[in-house]
Amino acid sequence: MSLDDLYKEVILDHYQSPRNKGKLESPDVATRGRNPLCGDEIELSLNINGDRIEDIAFGGRGCSISQASASMMTESVKGGTLEDAERLSDTFKAMMTSESAPDSLEETPDLEALQ
Repeated sequence: MSLDDLYKEVILDHYQSPRNKGKLESPDVATRGRNPLCGDEIELSLNINGDRIEDIAFGGRGCSISQASASMMTESVKGGTLEDAERLSDTFKAMMTSESAPDSLEETPDLEALQ
């Protein structure tokens, strides 16, 4: 199996069996975003305890990549610190605008599938 096939399987798995999909009852933080180019919509809610993301959920609608990436993101940051989530966001943005994945994504290899 090629690396491309493996990445396709990871994305399909997250799309068909999304992690952390739903809504939190009383989130500490809630936001939504919409991509006006394609119509994808994501709602994100978090429960924060100190500086940790205690729980996270997403909802919305969109293409398979949109939904799979939301699932991967929630899985990657849940239980981590806000600082770690911000660092991961910066790293992911850098990965999406360059030819190779930064070394710091080694801890979350599923996200590399989106490149």
